[in-house]
Parts: sequence; C-alpha cells; structure tokens
Amino acid sequence: MQVEESAFDVAKLPTIAKDDATVKLKLENAKRQPTGDRGVLFLGRLPHGFYEDQLKAYFSQFGTVTRLRVSRNKKASLPPHNPRFPPTGTSKHYGFLEFDSSSVAQIVADTMDNYLLMGHILRCKVIPKDQVHPELWVGANRKWRPVPKARVTQAEHNKLRTKEQQVRATHRLLKRQQERQRKLAKEGISYDFGAAGYVRSYTFQRNAFSKKTFADTSKTNRSVVSI
Repeated sequence: MQVEESAFDVAKLPTIAKDDATVKLKLENAKRQPTGDRGVLFLGRLPHGFYEDQLKAYFSQFGTVTRLRVSRNKKASLPPHNPRFPPTGTSKHYGFLEFDSSSVAQIVADTMDNYLLMGHILRCKVIPKDQVHPELWVGANRKWRPVPKARVTQAEHNKLRTKEQQVRATHRLLKRQQERQRKLAKEGISYDFGAAGYVRSYTFQRNAFSKKTFADTSKTNRSVVSI
C-alpha cells in the first residue's frame, strides 16, 4: 500500500493566531521576550491527510517550526523481512513539533489541545525537556516517499541466486509439476507435459571443490545447480 498524496487544504482552516485576539496578544508578548530555548510538542489524533507539509504549514502561524516528525508505520502489511513487501508508511496519527521558543510551544499547547480539527479532537501537549528521547528526531523534516514496489520486486526477481537457492528452486518446480500430475490423475486425466514439462537429467562432474553438479533441463527452462 503506497501512501496517498494529501488533498488537505490548509488554507481553508481557520487561522487561530490571527483570528483569536487573546492568542495573538500572547504570541506577540512571547516574541518580544524570547526564552532562548526550544519547546517540543506531542500531537495526537491527527486526521487523515494531515502529514508533514500540512503540519508545518498550519502550525507555522504560531511561530517558527524548527523540526517535525510524523510517526509512520515501518512494518510491512505482509510477513516482515521480505523486500517484496516494504513498509506501508501509513501515518500512525501522531507526531512531534519543535518550536524555536518554549513559550510559543506552551501557547500552542494551551490553544490547540482538545481543538476540533476535521472531525478529530486534537491532543497537543508540551514534552518536558528531560523526557525528550534522544532519538525522537531521527528522520525529522523528511517527507515520506512511497517505496517503488514494482522496482523492488523486479530487483528481487532478477538478483543472482546462490547454488543453494537454485537447488531449492529446482525442487519446487519439480514438486509443483508432480502435484499437478497427481491432481490430473485423480480426476482420471492422463496428460503428458512433454516438452512443456521439467525433466531432470543428471550430468555429474567434479569441480575444484569435489562437489557434484547436475543439470535440470527442458526446452523452456535450463539451470545448473549444485547438490
């Protein structure tokens, strides 16, 4: 599953920092008296389509956003550790923001916590400095790019196989062919695969390491593997 581009139009959302006189006054006072340290926010219950670009565009109305990260699913939708099934990259609906001023971050938390955003009640909390994980910003300020599954699958299919992998592949082909023949025979069908089938012919020879090799040949497929 690839991540879809967001159709979220941030420009249509209300600009609280400008429309709310109280919030506007607080921000002006905070900017006149900068704290010099940064503030980190946790954002929860983010609506679908509210990703990195949308977060920065919307929260920049309050002040300078120095870093942000949307937590995304890094597990595959199918069995893991298989390059044919890369991480889905879907949003986990929470993220983190860092402002250049801790006082601005506190104003944002007070203003946006429990704010109704596109049908979602937003959670916005300040994270104390001693609770900010050292790896919190790993991958921050990066826009997620969908994994090209077709390219990954092609590379996996075309990669060079070891001799052990060739042996296993050969056994799988022959086993499948035998299973087809068994099913046909069970239905009372006598069918000869002929040139279209796989035929195992052994050509034994000794190499430098004294290993035996055989060739699994047919008119449509030919591979040499070690046993």
